[in-house]
Amino acid sequence: MTYSTGPYGYGHVPPPPAPQPGVIPLRPLGLGEILTAAFATFGRHWKQLVGVTAVAYGLGLLLVGAAAGVGYLAVADHVPGVFDLPRGVTPSWDDGLPLLIAFGCVWLVAMVVMLVASGVVSAAVPVVLQEAVLGGRPALGTVWGRAWARMPAVLGTVLLTALVMLVPVLLLAGLVSVLMAAVISQDAGPAASLLLIPAFLLSLPLVAWIWVKLVFAPTVAVTEHQGATASLRRSWHLVTGAWWRTFGGLMVAGVITNVISMIFQQVLGALMSVPFVNGPEPETLGELLALVVPMVIIAIVGSLIAQVFSALFPPLVSGLLYIDQRIRREGLAPALAQAAEARAHAS
Repeated sequence: MTYSTGPYGYGHVPPPPAPQPGVIPLRPLGLGEILTAAFATFGRHWKQLVGVTAVAYGLGLLLVGAAAGVGYLAVADHVPGVFDLPRGVTPSWDDGLPLLIAFGCVWLVAMVVMLVASGVVSAAVPVVLQEAVLGGRPALGTVWGRAWARMPAVLGTVLLTALVMLVPVLLLAGLVSVLMAAVISQDAGPAASLLLIPAFLLSLPLVAWIWVKLVFAPTVAVTEHQGATASLRRSWHLVTGAWWRTFGGLMVAGVITNVISMIFQQVLGALMSVPFVNGPEPETLGELLALVVPMVIIAIVGSLIAQVFSALFPPLVSGLLYIDQRIRREGLAPALAQAAEARAHAS
C-alpha cells in the first residue's frame, strides 16, 4: 500500500523557498508579485527616487530661469518697441527679431535641460531597482552619481526609440498623401480626407508593438552598461517570445498609475472645497487670500506628488519585468543570489 503525503509524494519534501534578499524572490515572478515589488521599491526608496527627481528638475528649472533672465537682459532695450507702443502702431522688425531670437534660444535651452533631467530620472529608476532587488539601500548621492553617468546612454535610447516609432507613422502618412493626391486629382473632394482614419488606426498597433519591443532599453543601458543602439537590440531580443506578457504588465501598470493619480486628485479637490462649503464666506481680501493661498499650495504639492508617482511607477514595473524575463530566459537568479550574499558578507 502506498501512502501519499501531498503533491510531492511519500518521503519527499518540497523544495526550499527561493531566496529573497530584497523586494522580490529570486525566481520567475507573477504579475501580482511584480506590482507588489514595484510598490515596495517605491515605499522603501522613495527618498532616493523623489530626491533625484526633485534635484534634476529643480536644477533644470533654475537653469531655464537663468537662461530666461539672460535672454531678457540681452533684449531689454527692444521690449518697449514691441509691447509699449501707442495704439495702432505696428512693431518694427528691428525690435521684433531680437525678441524672437531670444525666445527661441530660451526655448532650446529649456528643451535640452528638461531632456537631460528626464534622462537622469529614467536612469535613476534602474539604479534604485538594482539595489532594491539585492536588499541594498543606496544613498542619494550614490544614486545621482550612477544615474548621471548613464544618462547619455539612457537619453539615447529614449530618442532612438521615438525615432523608430516615428518611422511607420511617416511611411503611412506618405502613403496616404500619395493616395489623397490621386483621389483629389480625380475630383473626389472631401472624401479623400477619410483615408486618414484607416491609416491612423493601422499605425497604432505597429507603434505599440515597436514600443513594447524596445521598452527595456533604458534599463539595459543602466544595468548592463550598454550603449544606446546595443540596448535597443538587447531589449528587442529579450521581449521576443514574451511580447504579450510584457504588454499586459505595462498596461496594468499604466491603469494603476492613472487610477491612483485620479483618486489622489479627487481627494485633493474635495479637501480644497471644504473651507468654501462649511466655512463662512470671506468678506475681505485678506480672508479670501487666507483661504485661497493654502489651497493653491495644496494643489501644487498634490499635483507634483501625482506627477512624480506617474513618472516613477511605470519604469519600476518595466524594470521588474526586465529582471523577471532575464530570470526566466537566462537563469539570472543564481547570479543575483551570489551578489546579494557577497554584499551581505562584505557588510
